[in-house]
Amino acid sequence: MQLKGRVAIVTGAATGIGLATAKLFLERGASVVICDLNREKLDAAVAELSKLGAARGYIADVAERAQCDGLAEKVRSEFGRIDILVNNAGITADAQFYKMTEDQWDRVLNVNLKGCFNMAKAVILQMMEQKYGKIVHCSSVSAYNGNFGQTNYAASKAAIMGMTRVMGKELGKHGINVNAVAPGSIMTDMYAAVPEEAKQKKLNAIPMRRYGDPEDAAKLIAFLASDDAAYITAQTITIDGGFN
Repeated sequence: MQLKGRVAIVTGAATGIGLATAKLFLERGASVVICDLNREKLDAAVAELSKLGAARGYIADVAERAQCDGLAEKVRSEFGRIDILVNNAGITADAQFYKMTEDQWDRVLNVNLKGCFNMAKAVILQMMEQKYGKIVHCSSVSAYNGNFGQTNYAASKAAIMGMTRVMGKELGKHGINVNAVAPGSIMTDMYAAVPEEAKQKKLNAIPMRRYGDPEDAAKLIAFLASDDAAYITAQTITIDGGFN
């Protein structure tokens, strides 16, 4: 019960890594609030999570600052504190650079990068007042490898790494740890949509010869959100079976 009594927000958590993280947080004693944009999937996730503990779900677009502030206020009103933020929400809109539209660029950067900014801003004063907080951003090995057709996605995930370094340095004196995880090929709905030929090529290049499960990433996130990682901050930790 490493997270007993903690209150966590996990964004983009109706499926995949976010949902697996919310489950693990609940199993370890935390109260969990998740957000997503898909009402049907969100309701199904909350029904599943509620069997494990105190779980709430809200529709919120992390690209919209007002909605992030509103979500944080609901959490403060109900639970009285916010201890953990996992910025997991992310999207893709792939295209080769010469074909990529401004809309594709803006949508991905607004969700993946600005979404982290918006949610962190929404919770940071509460964490500073508490003199305690754990923020975990979700980056990607795409930031290192530059996956074909993902200029926008790779740029957003690389920027998260830089954001993490600075936030960790600035907020350490307030008792707040800020770290990031960089997952590789984790078998989520998003990754399942990758063409089979490309997935097989990637699999052959992974030393552990398997894709990661969402639970693999969730365990790393849960570690960084716990006091076992009390002296770790401003870091990005890769979890990719040795691919990078």
